[in-house]
Amino acid sequence: MRCISITVGPRTVDAVVVFAPGESIRTCSVPDLPVRAIALMPGLRGHRCDNGAGLTFAQELADTEVAHLLEHVAVELMALAGSPDTLAGQTTWDFHRDGRGVFHVLIDYDDDLVAMGALTEAVPIVGWLCGPGDDAHEAPPDVRATVARLRELRRRRSLPDAPTA
Repeated sequence: MRCISITVGPRTVDAVVVFAPGESIRTCSVPDLPVRAIALMPGLRGHRCDNGAGLTFAQELADTEVAHLLEHVAVELMALAGSPDTLAGQTTWDFHRDGRGVFHVLIDYDDDLVAMGALTEAVPIVGWLCGPGDDAHEAPPDVRATVARLRELRRRRSLPDAPTA
């Protein structure tokens, strides 16, 4: 999975995410993914989802698009970094138009830099979650350090401009 572009709009960012042929695009093809995702980021348990079936995101994790997981991981990172937890996302695709394995992940934002950073940081987190599941093979992502980087982006943006000489 690669994020090939992020476009900033007036209220949302749109990330184009591409999966290589043969790469899992559904969470059901990754053993224990829901358990690992909630263990790594417990806040995902409380995410709501407009899926038409009344499922929570934690329930939907059993069988949804991996790009949809990316959306929720990015939104959770933003919330942990100080964005309102009311911000939402949406995952769309049109394989006929864009090709198989191409998704658009749209996320509302209160700070465009934090949103872009969260999407960028979410890619390796989701990559790890979709990996072999052997925690001894590769250490889990450091979500705390990721959130600290995103908070620093927010803090730097809020600082007054430095005086010029």
